[in-house]
Amino acid sequence: MDKVYNKLRNLDAYPKINEDFYSRTLSGGVVTLFSSIVIFVLFFSELRLYLHTVTDTKLVVDTSRGGKLHIYFDVTFPAVPCTLLSLDAMDISGEQHVNIRHDIFKKRIDSHGNVIEVRQDGIGAPKIEKPLQRHGGRLEHNETYCGSCYGAEMSDDDCCNTCEEVRDAYQKRGWGMTNLELIDQCKREGFIQKVKDEVGEGCNIHGSLEVNKVAGNFHFLPGKSFHQSNIRLLDLLALQTEIYNISHKINKLTFGDSIPGIVNPLDGVQWVQETPNGVYQYFVKVVPTIYTDIRGHTIQSNQFSVTEHYKSAEVDHFRSIPGVFFFYDINPIKVTFTEEHSSFLHFLTHICAIVGGIFTVAGIVDSFIYHGQKALRKREIGKFS
Repeated sequence: MDKVYNKLRNLDAYPKINEDFYSRTLSGGVVTLFSSIVIFVLFFSELRLYLHTVTDTKLVVDTSRGGKLHIYFDVTFPAVPCTLLSLDAMDISGEQHVNIRHDIFKKRIDSHGNVIEVRQDGIGAPKIEKPLQRHGGRLEHNETYCGSCYGAEMSDDDCCNTCEEVRDAYQKRGWGMTNLELIDQCKREGFIQKVKDEVGEGCNIHGSLEVNKVAGNFHFLPGKSFHQSNIRLLDLLALQTEIYNISHKINKLTFGDSIPGIVNPLDGVQWVQETPNGVYQYFVKVVPTIYTDIRGHTIQSNQFSVTEHYKSAEVDHFRSIPGVFFFYDINPIKVTFTEEHSSFLHFLTHICAIVGGIFTVAGIVDSFIYHGQKALRKREIGKFS
């Protein structure tokens, strides 16, 4: 066994020196103190990087099919009254949603931006107890109400009991309502009075849409649009002026849930109309995104890029409908963000490299200083001898 132990002693790469042969110097103490401070600073720097999460980004082909796209928006129109502002959506599959009201909320605002009233989109309740019947008389006790469609009935049994049903009947015929004061349902529900009361006001509209995950558009119009024979028309009320100011501010626009660290390019964007009438268009490229945080929680959402274009009605010879349009298309490439920590072995390797490297360099510096001082003392002794 002694031979084995002797062989192991010969392999010792760290031979020990008796303390009696140590020579401690002032320069060595300074170098040791300075290197210890550097090690301390670099250690905590590496520890901070180890505890801090890093994000791994990958691009993959989006192979998902179908699905829905959730759009959350908050837009302010300082010169369009809430009663006249409508929201429509359509996509390339042919699905259309006209005058959307579900999950849509409107805030009436004055010229200074102060909120006057907050309400969910819709027309108010009847104000007249005895509405006008289709045959011309007023509704009597125990009589079933059947309002007139004012010539837009598709059959003898059709009834229009609300202002909106009259508008829908006119839209099916391809007609536009030109004088709402002659429509009993609109007078009864106070729609005309609402329009008059909101003259000079603006509107903040916010809410959400759920659309097919295909290319399409949604748009805000100063009137109520409808479709007839594959042509989009706009029922602009006679109570409106001929000039439509579509100045607007996008407070928020997201295609899905918010992703930490991602700033949406249209948040806070404001545009002021300088020429009367026109169409403001946003062309949006939606990029599917999956974000996984350090705890494994996954958010499936979307990022987007955007370009803008304004088309004046004069240039377009008044053929375009005034409004704000958002045209979106889905990118076939998906982005994945994954939060993760650096491995502990990677952290340990860095710490060993820092400690060993600094002590090695410090040893070389101390040896250089020591031998320099020793050579200097020899020269001084040689001068005096």
